Amino acid sequence: MSSVAGWLDAVVFDLDGTIVDTESPSFESWRRTWEQHGETLLLDEWVLCVGTDWDLFDPLAELGRRVPGLDLDSVRAGKRELEATLVGVTVLREGVSAWLAEAAALDLPLAIASSSPRQWVDQHLERLGVAGSFVSVHTVTEVGVTKPDPASYLAACTALGVEPARSLAVEDSVNGTAAARAAGMRVVACPNPVTVGLDLSTADLVLSTLEERTLTQVAEDLAHLTPKL
Repeated sequence: MSSVAGWLDAVVFDLDGTIVDTESPSFESWRRTWEQHGETLLLDEWVLCVGTDWDLFDPLAELGRRVPGLDLDSVRAGKRELEATLVGVTVLREGVSAWLAEAAALDLPLAIASSSPRQWVDQHLERLGVAGSFVSVHTVTEVGVTKPDPASYLAACTALGVEPARSLAVEDSVNGTAAARAAGMRVVACPNPVTVGLDLSTADLVLSTLEERTLTQVAEDLAHLTPKL
């Protein structure tokens, strides 16, 4: 294993919204579902649950509260069908392919740290043709908790055999950035259309897309920093 810029030994990616923008289709499927029942789902409400679980905002439970008598199981099934259609046509976000290829050329191991279930993560990695790029995958299924808990990032670093302080997290959300910070990692945030309005200033670097900088350039940019807890 070779270090890049004197410190970088591994990279750990978030999946949803970072590698592929599943956040926009997910929000859109919930927005349309609410609209079908005469309600308006605001992005400001939805964004609370991005990168974590439904504790802060549960769109199904909230819709049921606003529209008494709904068959919530039927609503959930319809939403899932719509989301599957919208998500099924998503592609890798800009710059992701180049970063994965550069990491391979640099012999930098990669992992996934996600708050989503393992089945969801695996199906998208396979669909996008990048499953083989990652040495290990760590989701809520394995670690039992979602971000901002750092468990998935810590598990990824352990599996890769690297210190968190010598690893880079790639994120798109406040909850994900907080998780990586708590793990002791440097963080680059790359918001998507759903998270672009969030305050991601706790990340070491914020890029509109990964095309803005190469992985090596980011490592060099952050070489002088000490990860903040």
